[in-house]
Amino acid sequence: MLTSSPERVHTRRPRPSYATFVVSVAGIRRLSRSFVRVTFTGDELEHLGTTGLDQRVKLVLPLPDAGVRGFPSGADWYAAWRAIPERERNPIRTYTLRAVRPERRELDIDFVLHGDAGPATRWVQGARVGDEVAIVGPDARGEDPYAGVAWRPVDAPTVLLAGDETAAPAICSVLAALAPTARGCAIVEVPDVSDIQPVTAPAGVRVTWLARTITGTAHGEALSNAVRAWTTGHLARGSASIAELTDVDIEHGILWEVPERAAVGDGLYAWLAGEAGVIKALRRFLVSESGIDRDRVAFMGYWRAGRAELA
Repeated sequence: MLTSSPERVHTRRPRPSYATFVVSVAGIRRLSRSFVRVTFTGDELEHLGTTGLDQRVKLVLPLPDAGVRGFPSGADWYAAWRAIPERERNPIRTYTLRAVRPERRELDIDFVLHGDAGPATRWVQGARVGDEVAIVGPDARGEDPYAGVAWRPVDAPTVLLAGDETAAPAICSVLAALAPTARGCAIVEVPDVSDIQPVTAPAGVRVTWLARTITGTAHGEALSNAVRAWTTGHLARGSASIAELTDVDIEHGILWEVPERAAVGDGLYAWLAGEAGVIKALRRFLVSESGIDRDRVAFMGYWRAGRAELA
């Protein structure tokens, strides 16, 4: 007796949220004493998924002899990269996209120059039109084309954005995307007065730039003072109970806490990014000292003074 074979069920695996895009330098523009804007182009950039805002990507820097063509791709690119002997790995650094033009297959990244301390700074100082790098970023065809965006305020009526020069591109992008009815404050600390950038923001959001050549303060000091002063002067003590925060060892770990969705209801949504030691102190001030709901605060240690980035 013949029996029919059961039909095979084919389950299509979702496309990975991230893809590797090989790109080349299309333009280099010195914006100020501390900032250089590099425009990249590549045929596959039409598939880069982004909402703008504080969209993060991984910049893959070329090796002297191999460039980036040997960099692993696919869903398991990170594990494959970690498996490569350290001396043979492409250096990776995290950056915020300053602008994306998919229809022109272009994107902009603003680099902060700090001497020749890191591989990204050294690369950008010697970059030329036509040089190849790779970008690991969200795939518009993937499961989550907006992966890497930390700005999630939901319905918060008041916003606070604060960061140093490494956070300036993200803050400028978020400000430009805010609703016209938004209110609050954005505070950006930069090295030099020439680093102050024109920015679009709603009338109800005050934007303050603090240049260390003017304030004469150490890195992060003016930013911390300004955030504390604004918070104390503009917000009543939070209704949430004071949260005891677990200490984060920023010497060996990453300070990074981004609520999936901000708590619904009236209140402040805070977004803080920059040097991890400064952000760690502000995190404790807002949550443990000021009583702001922990689910309404995003904290990101973009870098650590004296330490290489943990890729």
